[in-house]
Amino acid sequence: QLQVAESGGGLVQPGGSLRLSCVASGDTESYYATGWFRQAPGKAREEVSCISSGGGTTRYADSVKGRFTISRDKNTVYLQMNRLNPDDTAVYYCLLMTSCLAKTPRSSWGQGTQVTVSS
Repeated sequence: QLQVAESGGGLVQPGGSLRLSCVASGDTESYYATGWFRQAPGKAREEVSCISSGGGTTRYADSVKGRFTISRDKNTVYLQMNRLNPDDTAVYYCLLMTSCLAKTPRSSWGQGTQVTVSS
């Protein structure tokens, strides 16, 4: 069973930065496409970014383009978040998938990590 664990969230002021980490376990010999998603209170979960298994292809939601950067180092995927604003407040989750296009889940959801942007 593939699992993921997110970390790196916290409270940050508007304009600040955070780096989230997603560590995969269960099959460390294979690399998978990995997506970052977020869910704000009262809203549906939305995809923020995705990176291919090899790291050569990345995708971003329009709301975070130019501010967030996804990257990977083997089975750890990072989400560098800059110029954060209150609209970025949410619980952030990662998920292993077959590909960034197909989005078929390969792992279960993790516990998520809370990001709060507030002055």
